Amino acid sequence: MSCPMCEKRGVAGEGALTEEERKNGVRIALAGNPNCGKTTAFNAWTGAHQHVGNYPGVTVEKKEGWTRCGDSKGLLVDLPGTYSLTPYSMEERVVRDVLAPKNPSEKPRAVIDVIDSATLERGLFLAVQIRELGQPVVLACNMMDEARKAGMSINLDRLSERFGVRAVPTVARSGEGLDKALALALEEAEKPCAPLAISYGQDIDPALMRMVKVIEGKGLLTDRYPACWTALKLIEGDEVIRSQAEAADAAAAAELESVRRELAGHLAATLETTPDAVISDYRYGFINSVLKDGVIRKNDAKDRLAFSDKL
Repeated sequence: MSCPMCEKRGVAGEGALTEEERKNGVRIALAGNPNCGKTTAFNAWTGAHQHVGNYPGVTVEKKEGWTRCGDSKGLLVDLPGTYSLTPYSMEERVVRDVLAPKNPSEKPRAVIDVIDSATLERGLFLAVQIRELGQPVVLACNMMDEARKAGMSINLDRLSERFGVRAVPTVARSGEGLDKALALALEEAEKPCAPLAISYGQDIDPALMRMVKVIEGKGLLTDRYPACWTALKLIEGDEVIRSQAEAADAAAAAELESVRRELAGHLAATLETTPDAVISDYRYGFINSVLKDGVIRKNDAKDRLAFSDKL
C-alpha cells in the first residue's frame, strides 16, 4: 500500500562504500524496543571491542563497538531502547538524531532492528518509522527459541516479502542467526534505499501531498530528512522538526503550519480525533496487512498448555 505522493528513489549519498568506510568500517545502528535482547546481541557481536560514554549534552549512554564479518569491518552503534521515533523522551530524540544526524558522514549505513518475536506487531511499529526515515533495515527476529516453545511459527520469508526488508531468526543468548543478520546489514549498507511510503487515508494523504510539494520546492530540511517524513512529523505536531523548519525557512514553515492546522481542524470536527492518532492507526493497519495471510501461525494446544501453567 504505497503513498501516492512519494517517489521511489534512492537516498542521496547511499550506495557504494567510500574508501574510508572500507578501511575503517561501516557504521551500523542497532535499534529495538526495551527488553528485546538488543544489548545481549551487541555484546555478542562486539565482545571486548566496545567503548561506552554519553551522547553530547545528555546523560543517555552511548555504546559503540567494532565487529567483523568475513573481510568486512563494522562499527555497531547500540541505540537506546525505544518504541518510536517521536521525541517524547530524551532516549527517543537521541535515537532519531543518530539515525538522521546533522553531519551526513555520521549517518549509519543500515539498521539492525532487534525484535522480540513474541510481539512482532509492537516491534514492527518502530521498524516502519525507521524505514519511513529512509534507512535500510534488517529485522533480527530475536528470542525465536521462546516463540517456538510457545507454539508460534513465523514465516520469515513471507514477512520479508510483504514488508520489503530481510528478516533473520535470532537467539542472542546463544548467538543463533547473529552472523547472518550482520552479513545482511553490511550488504544492505551498499545499496541505495528509498523511504517506505504508505497511504494514511483520504484525510491525511491530500494534506501530505501539499506539504511535500512545498518542502521539495523549498528544499526544506531535505539534506537531512526525506520530504514525506518531514511532512508527517509536522502533521504529527513534532516540536523539534517544527523548530528546525522555522529556523531554516520561516515563510515555508508558516505555510506548512497552515496546512497542518486546517487538517487538524477537519479531523477534530469530522472524526473527533487528531492527526497523530490517525497516522498511528494507519501504521498499525499497514503492519497488520503485512502480518496476515500466514506470516504468524500458533499452535493452539500449546497456548492452552501455557494458560494452564499460568493458572
